[in-house]
Order: sequence, then structure tokens, then C-alpha cells
Amino acid sequence: MAADHRISRIVRLLEGMYGRRPRRRFGDPLGGLIATVLSRHTSDINSHNAYKNLRRAFRTWRECMSAPVRNIEQSIRCGGLAGQKAKSIQAILRQLKADRGRLSLDFLGRWPLERARQYLLSLPGVGPKTAACVLLFHLGKPALPVDTHVHRLSRKLGLIADDASAEEAHYLLEPLCPKRLIYPFHVLLIQHGREICRARRPCCDECVLSPLCPSRLSFKS
Repeated sequence: MAADHRISRIVRLLEGMYGRRPRRRFGDPLGGLIATVLSRHTSDINSHNAYKNLRRAFRTWRECMSAPVRNIEQSIRCGGLAGQKAKSIQAILRQLKADRGRLSLDFLGRWPLERARQYLLSLPGVGPKTAACVLLFHLGKPALPVDTHVHRLSRKLGLIADDASAEEAHYLLEPLCPKRLIYPFHVLLIQHGREICRARRPCCDECVLSPLCPSRLSFKS
């Protein structure tokens, strides 16, 4: 079965289990980029609180860009790696101001996908996953973020080679996935990876994807 047909079937089966996932856009791509930086290596609730504290501490991104870095660190400390993330945030804001003259990423909405992706990747510390999150969730473009669940399940399902790295997976998976299915494929695979196909103890007997999964026998044994 061709990869795009397999992905279509995977999405249908997961929608049958978890319900449909219509695409959502969250607006403000610059805010989305900063929030994604804050989400690295921490929980959703910690990164949400760090972003909320950051916006409370600085009324504008210009204030954040010009503030002493220690003030940013203090505001985002609950998200972990505060020193590293504070420096990344300021570096991104300063680069954007130098490039475009204003602190906004709204212009990317008018650009083709690949041009927008390459601009995001040119910003300090922005990798394929961060760029894809901004493109998908905040700009409504068909980019596929590959987090740990999407990476692990895609390998187990035989969509990509078992030795493909997470970074390689961005460039391997996205062309395989029909554009209209990128959003539900991403969010449903994450939910399935958290609830059923867990890394240590996958529940293969409860998995609706079992008929499609070449890895199921090794895990059951």
C-alpha cells in the first residue's frame, strides 16, 4: 500500500477512536514562535505558565528585546532552562528587527511554504520542529512537526526507516502525507503515542492501528 494511502487509513482509524481533529489556528506567529521556544524540554503547563509570565512582565516584544536578559530569565524560570531560552528569545527578536525593521512574523502568511520555512530556519536557534510548529499552528501552512511521538510511531508503523533521525523525519514524512491530513495526522499520532502506543509499554491489544503495524508482533512477544 502506498504511503499516502496508509497515512489516510491511519488518520481514519485514529479519528474513529479519538474523534475528528479539525484544523485550529492560534494566530500571532511571533508569539507562537516564542511559545514554542519556551516549550522545549518541559511540560505543557510549565511552558504555558512561562509564556504567560513573560507577556505579563513585558507589554511589548520591543520591551522584551531591550530588557536585561536576567529579567527575562526571572519571568520564565518556571519553564526550565531559563538562561538558554532567554538568550534565544532575545536573539530571535533582534534578528527579526534587523531583517524586517519590525517585530512581527505576519508577513510569512503571504509567503509560499518553503520560503517561509527557510526564513524561520534562518533565525537563531530555530530548527525544523520549531519552524514546522509555527507554520502549521500559527500560519495555517501544511508543515508537519515531528515530535518524539510522531517520530517513534512513524518508525514503528514503517512509514520511515527505523534509523531515521527526528530531523530527517521532517523531510521524509511531510512529502508522504496528503496536505489536508497533516494537521490531524500530527495531533492524533501524539494523542495515540501518549495513551496507547507508549514507548515502554505499548498496549498493542487495544491499538486500532495493530493491523497496519509491522512492529506489533515483536512488542507482543
